[in-house]
Amino acid sequence: MGVQIDIEEYYKTYGPMVMRRCRSILRDPNKAMDAMQDVFVNLIRYQDKLTGQYPSSLLYRMATNICLNILRRDKLGPQATDDEVLQEIAGADDIHGSVEAKDMVDRVFVDEKETTRYIAVLYHLDGMTLEEVAEEVGLSVSGVRKRLRNLREKVKNLKEV
Repeated sequence: MGVQIDIEEYYKTYGPMVMRRCRSILRDPNKAMDAMQDVFVNLIRYQDKLTGQYPSSLLYRMATNICLNILRRDKLGPQATDDEVLQEIAGADDIHGSVEAKDMVDRVFVDEKETTRYIAVLYHLDGMTLEEVAEEVGLSVSGVRKRLRNLREKVKNLKEV
């Protein structure tokens, strides 16, 4: 199944895209650089299992997953859940507001599946349509809509507390 891929060519061609993706999620240039390197290390590690098809989509998804893992590891949570909360997080200029936003994201995603986090990032941060998100994660549009609706309800309930 594995097709020999040219890692160096992938790095030259797709490295900037992977770096932009990592920066957009992590919002820290040093962590983004580490994440980008992890993407290409994983590419080398698993190259015998790859088909060589759709490299940009593969690398984009790898970057997203690695960044989400970094956020989870650092207990920061992804930067998107609900439209209002997304705006609050993006607009949190002061340290106190930023800490509160990160705390809110942590509480929203504490018991959620990894795919739900991924869905939220794709929909709210990347601006993908429900149909595009459903295709990317392998769920029906109604399944994606339901998970997003549940997240919105969770955010609403947490705001009331």
